[in-house]
Amino acid sequence: MAHRNHFRSFVCFAVLFAYLLCGTTSPLAQDNSTFGKQVSEAGIKHSFLVTGAMTAIISEDNQITWQTKGRSRDGFVLPGGNVLVSHYTEVKEYTRDGEVVFNYKLAAPNKEMGSAVRLENGRTLIVERGPKPRLLEVDADGEVQVTIPLQPDTDNAHMQTRMARKLENGNYLAPHLLGFAVKEYQADGKVVRTIRTDLEVLGGRPAENWPFTAIRLKNGNTLVNLTHGNKTVEFDDEGKVAWRVDNSDVDGRFADPCGGQRLANGNTVICSYGQRKPNMAKAFEVTADKKVVWEYINPKLGGIHEIHVLTTNGEPVAWPPLK
Repeated sequence: MAHRNHFRSFVCFAVLFAYLLCGTTSPLAQDNSTFGKQVSEAGIKHSFLVTGAMTAIISEDNQITWQTKGRSRDGFVLPGGNVLVSHYTEVKEYTRDGEVVFNYKLAAPNKEMGSAVRLENGRTLIVERGPKPRLLEVDADGEVQVTIPLQPDTDNAHMQTRMARKLENGNYLAPHLLGFAVKEYQADGKVVRTIRTDLEVLGGRPAENWPFTAIRLKNGNTLVNLTHGNKTVEFDDEGKVAWRVDNSDVDGRFADPCGGQRLANGNTVICSYGQRKPNMAKAFEVTADKKVVWEYINPKLGGIHEIHVLTTNGEPVAWPPLK
């Protein structure tokens, strides 16, 4: 069984890599003109999915190889090559030809959709915000199989939570912006751990360290992008700051950081969603010693909400991504 699972994963991975190399496009993809530029003294080039003002895959040579209409929140390129996207009121899985093969629409009385993550069990983890904020596990037919109520500290639907993820232990990690807290939920909805982002060492509440992205790393630490607070912080298992990077380290590149991804080499890719300066990066990569080694600059692109780095210099990034 283990050999079959490894083979199946390898086949899916090979299919995805073939998509990336061949530049398979959707009907909305642009022509061969470049879209933005990647800057790296180290020669780093990434292909990546962006969600936010635009929902598209950008190749290592800065071409749009796939695109779909509409703004979006969360997004992943799945191992088979399809693209899972959370829009404002629905989650869709698209083929590279634009066909929708999975769809879940927001349930009343909730107001907004949030995260969308394909789980190992084949279900999709979805977040709904509104009067009944909740995490859902939805099956391939769009039927809800698991419901977990969230405790977001506010009735403001838009500010309740952002990128939630399921952990290897079966719990769920959800950042709550106005609660200044990343909460770990059991399947019964009980909060079993809280990471505070209003610590005095981070500037307390006046710093507005609203947690947006919470990523549980392999060492047990939790990587959190703090939007408004303009910093990325790695917390240890006691909730103490183990590592941080802010504008004093990267010459002002932070501008409302939203999505992010920890790469296998230990570098962190960060989205500056609020960046409006045409010569400044919409996404950048920083090393553990806080050196910027890659940037994506594009004055034609609005805010990047989330990013999924797919390849680096022709080599595919392993699944699942830490994002």
